[in-house]
Amino acid sequence: MDDFLAQGTFRVRCDWGPPGADAVGPDAAIVAVVDVLSFTTALTVAADRGAEVFPYRWRDDRAEAFAAEHRAVLAVGRSQAGPGNPVSLSPATIRAVAHLERLVLPSPNGSTVARRLAETGATVIGVSLRNAAAAARWTASRLPAGAAVAVIASGERWPDGTLRPAVEDLWGAGAFIDGLLGQGITGLSPEAGAAAAAYRHVEPDIRAALLDCAGGRELVTKGYPQDVEIAAEAGASEVVPLLSGESFRPARPTANP
Repeated sequence: MDDFLAQGTFRVRCDWGPPGADAVGPDAAIVAVVDVLSFTTALTVAADRGAEVFPYRWRDDRAEAFAAEHRAVLAVGRSQAGPGNPVSLSPATIRAVAHLERLVLPSPNGSTVARRLAETGATVIGVSLRNAAAAARWTASRLPAGAAVAVIASGERWPDGTLRPAVEDLWGAGAFIDGLLGQGITGLSPEAGAAAAAYRHVEPDIRAALLDCAGGRELVTKGYPQDVEIAAEAGASEVVPLLSGESFRPARPTANP
């Protein structure tokens, strides 16, 4: 990887998807993974309930065995949810289920990036619009002097499998970066600064922006408007999902000074 792609002269870096994670993540002290529609939104909803969440790259033939091994519920695809499978990738189902201790949450985007970064030894947190402010406070309270933060907007996939930058992830990344600025952490790369500016542009009506963007329209069209509404709950969560070993566990930021 060329050094200029690593944004290594900046304290706060931002890039897209697994390749971007490979570029800017390895030497960062803390890495924030952002997948607003819907992996990290689902992750924060589960964390609010105190649940332990195991990220999983794909819902393949091994996913059920993995869930059974960890005595966890396996989230199914949205269209597969029903009485026998009450928990899906939809954050609304995670919020509605009566009891949830451990959850396996497959995602080709957010989960893949999180697992990829954890393998480098980075401290990985899950960030959505719901907990961006809390995650920024948590990061500021634990970031060693001079250490770097990497922010990975997970993005989506085009039908041919290539990365599709998703504007909702740019906004989520920007909300977190804007929060870091509010905590006195500076040294943004131009990419990180652009994400923060994009978020500030839509912040006055983030709900409308989410409903109107391509990812939001897709979920509404498919009958899942509640997932967009939950994703738009900016600042609603004080919990920071922290990847420890194979799973995310809830953490909380220290109080503001």
